[in-house]
Amino acid sequence: MTVCIVGWGHTKFGKLEDQGLEDLLVSAANEAIADAGVAPEDIDAIYVATFNAGMSEQDFISSMALQVNDAFRFTPSTRVENACGSGSAAVFQGANLIEAGRARRVLAIGVEKMTHLSSADVGRCLSRASYMPEEGDQGLTFPGIFGVVAGKYFQEYGDHSDALAQIAAKNHKNGSVNPLAHMQKDFGFDFCRAESEKNPLVAGPLKRTDCSMISDGAAAIVLCDEETAQDHDKAIAFRARQQANDYLPMSKRDVIAFEGPATAWRNGLSEACLTIDDMSLVETHDCFTIAELIQYEAMGLAAPGKGAEVLADGTVYKDGKLPVNASGGLKAKGHPVGATGVSMHVMASRQLMNDAGEMQVKDAKLAGVFNMGGAAVANYLSILERVK
Repeated sequence: MTVCIVGWGHTKFGKLEDQGLEDLLVSAANEAIADAGVAPEDIDAIYVATFNAGMSEQDFISSMALQVNDAFRFTPSTRVENACGSGSAAVFQGANLIEAGRARRVLAIGVEKMTHLSSADVGRCLSRASYMPEEGDQGLTFPGIFGVVAGKYFQEYGDHSDALAQIAAKNHKNGSVNPLAHMQKDFGFDFCRAESEKNPLVAGPLKRTDCSMISDGAAAIVLCDEETAQDHDKAIAFRARQQANDYLPMSKRDVIAFEGPATAWRNGLSEACLTIDDMSLVETHDCFTIAELIQYEAMGLAAPGKGAEVLADGTVYKDGKLPVNASGGLKAKGHPVGATGVSMHVMASRQLMNDAGEMQVKDAKLAGVFNMGGAAVANYLSILERVK
């Protein structure tokens, strides 16, 4: 059975001081339901994604989705969590329920409220997505963890600071025309490349512009089976869905090989009977610029250590052969952790509907969505195509 996305909602990402967690959740969900053209009574189940890990006092939020509409009372609603891959986990659980024949329409919501905390407090919360007996005991936050990854990559393949700055500059330029992005400013390569008071080193070779931002936001999608999708105005089908989890301890794997992401991509392309050359665009998980660089290699665009080549030849730019993160990615769009995976599916769907405004990629027919929890631990790959 093919599962389709038939509606979506997306709040602005950023420092949203006047909106709480519940406000964001309700706003995105209502927009998705309206966009799908369904009544709340038509939704058979709800999945809500949030990482939280101490960022909100309200840890039990599944039934908060019932605040969207009184008609949701008694509708099954479940919270899902898989670190920064939580949003895709909610999407996949919804799709699984439909494929099992237990639901016709499912609402998947991703939400996170982060900016009310200090950066240090957010860092401590996010560090709980690492392996506490090892990385946790070393006091490593996620910038520290990806600083280690970047350092090992540089040690193995040489200094790639130029490539990281090119990724940052590319994604900020893309995000500058995304009205929902947290940061809508084109910083340029020179600013991203140079260490400065406004762009200091954060961890290892990573500067501030190499790190995604702490953001608030929510996104939601309505899923249904392909037959039901015929009653809707639009339908984006999952041509493939794959999840590949790797060991949590970094000590048990080669942290610059990204074997989990590579497995998800390899299995997803095989399921879809495609190659990476068939894809029109990719929304990928650039929590740090080094992650996007290695993901080029994991998705098969470049050989190990050669990710910089697809920057040099223009492949991954908006007008290139395979635009990556035309939305601005996590780097510019923002990274409200639980919302990110759902947001990526929304952005890719808009591209396929030719409804992405100034972000639009020409002739978009097949979109890849890669969402990652932890340091290449929980890896989700969706391949989407428009069927209506």
